[in-house]
Amino acid sequence: MPRGKLRVYLGAAPGVGKTYDMLGEGQRRAKRGTDVVIGFVEDYGRPLTRQMAEGLETVPRKTVPYRDTSFTEMDLDAVLARRPQVALVDELAHTNVPGCRNEKRWQDIAELLDAGIDVVSTVNIQHLESLNDVVEQITGVKQRETVPDDVVRQADQIELVDMSGEALRRRMVHGNIYPPDKIDPALSNYFRLGNLTALRELAMLWAADRVEEALLRYRQGHGIQQPWGTRERVLVALSGGLEGDTLIRRAKRTASRGAGGEFLAVHVERGDGLATASPELLERQRALVEELGGSFHTVTGDDTAQGVLDFAREVNATQIVIGATRRSRLKELFSRGVGETIIEGSGDDIDVYVVTHSEAAHGRLLHRRTRSAGAHDAAQ
Repeated sequence: MPRGKLRVYLGAAPGVGKTYDMLGEGQRRAKRGTDVVIGFVEDYGRPLTRQMAEGLETVPRKTVPYRDTSFTEMDLDAVLARRPQVALVDELAHTNVPGCRNEKRWQDIAELLDAGIDVVSTVNIQHLESLNDVVEQITGVKQRETVPDDVVRQADQIELVDMSGEALRRRMVHGNIYPPDKIDPALSNYFRLGNLTALRELAMLWAADRVEEALLRYRQGHGIQQPWGTRERVLVALSGGLEGDTLIRRAKRTASRGAGGEFLAVHVERGDGLATASPELLERQRALVEELGGSFHTVTGDDTAQGVLDFAREVNATQIVIGATRRSRLKELFSRGVGETIIEGSGDDIDVYVVTHSEAAHGRLLHRRTRSAGAHDAAQ
């Protein structure tokens, strides 16, 4: 039996319209003849959300007693027995009442998917495990219900439900999110404009990374090796020499010039295990890369230039930053250097920038080929 597909509506904050959009999708699918049921929807008394659910079959919730009180949860067994084509299940990060088969709702959804049922769900960015501390720093509110990032990343589709902070606050004032007695406290605390702007940016950046992951999988799955310049991705090639700090800082500045740019560093180790660089120096450069927001990678290969080029194409790099050669003129008469080989192998789809530094051989002049201009002088 093929596994069901998961679609997630991702939002930056309560009230942006995730549940409404999820129900709207359910209505559209039902009109096309798809068997759709509501497994669990929480409308929080919002009239528009409640209206959007009208006409869709709802699987009754089950009542779970806990500590002298009764709670209602999704009746997982009833949904499995009903076997719809699509189940709408709100609040992916929800924690079930003790006594349910699974601790978390995302585990309930996993059972539905395993049974071949497609699921449409919702989650806010503040409930992603990796962002829990960041959101607490921004809002001052600790989110107790979280979902592992991988659960959301592995969804077949993620739909970002976006709304500006100003529009969300207007929706709040109009009574479309919380009841009247909660509006002013919410606007003064969690729903401050600065908070909403920061949460919105987090949601956009997280979704953009997810899209980038999907793009890389597509390229790999279709054997596409040439980079697609969807965003500037700068790769700095580190030999383990003293010039590495200069190259790392140049790569960071280059990546920062464009919105959404990022930078990576790569060091190619010899396949025979012989060290060609100081481990202490490389570790210091790794720390600098990570401090500046980049990622450090090590690959193994006997051909350093080819190792750099292969990695650049694997990660969809648009630019490679290398250091000017430290070799003497005499050595250059008898062999080609790594830099020249990288430049010649970069083709028309990757720009190569050669950065001069204090360790470079004196009097060295190197022609730099790039994709757009033919020659760039990337001086320090």
